[in-house]
Amino acid sequence: MKPKILVLRTAGTNCDEETGFAFARAGGDPAPVHIARLIEKSSLLADFQILCLPGGFSYGDDLSAGKILANQLSIFLQEEILRFIDKGGLVLGICNGFQALVKAGILPGMSRPWRVEATLAANESGRFEARWVSLACPSSVSVFMRGMSALELPVAHAEGRFVPADPEVLSRLRTGRQIALCYTTPDETVPRYPGNPSGSVEGIAGISDPTGRVLGLMPHPERHVFRRQHPAAAARRWAALAAPGSLPPFEEEEGEGLQVFRNAVDSVK
Repeated sequence: MKPKILVLRTAGTNCDEETGFAFARAGGDPAPVHIARLIEKSSLLADFQILCLPGGFSYGDDLSAGKILANQLSIFLQEEILRFIDKGGLVLGICNGFQALVKAGILPGMSRPWRVEATLAANESGRFEARWVSLACPSSVSVFMRGMSALELPVAHAEGRFVPADPEVLSRLRTGRQIALCYTTPDETVPRYPGNPSGSVEGIAGISDPTGRVLGLMPHPERHVFRRQHPAAAARRWAALAAPGSLPPFEEEEGEGLQVFRNAVDSVK
């Protein structure tokens, strides 16, 4: 049977359909569920194998990005989420979902549960950043990043600057192989702005929990499930058309972000 994915929605979520599409494309069975419904009947979570918090602007980011959703998770769903992870469930937070996981204390998840050990602060540029970035995938414990070394994805956020609570948290992230994604340059160094669009510490763009089953990342993998979604795709295709050989249908060429979802689905299978 196809792994079932709960795609969590709330007021302001606006990437749930693309995220569900990406999971379906990867072989999963996604279902949108509103946070109010999950709070009303938290036992619903046990029917799924993957919990995904997609991107968007939950509650308009009125207090800070992801904070209200984070409070709902920590106040109403603590036991259910911990039980879900302990039984082998996977959790993915993209952009606003990453912000919520960090501000709820689910990530980095190195100390006692629900202890906030980092934040995603306002971009150093002081503005909303929407651009494509180059990413390196360090050897990490994350099941979502298996077999991946580098990829390009778009970011779209105003509060994406990863900041650990103290140097000890950063050190434990390194030693625990929890750093899953970093902004990078062709010579594999930590870039300055705009390569590091938010000014994240050490260029961190995504982290895992110690088990590898929870991942949060600021870039949007659901926006690169087809190769044609990349801004350079048209130029590459015209060049390929001039060369001998045939090409698959343009809309069927896979984008690099799809592998994140396929890794999750395959891991559950």
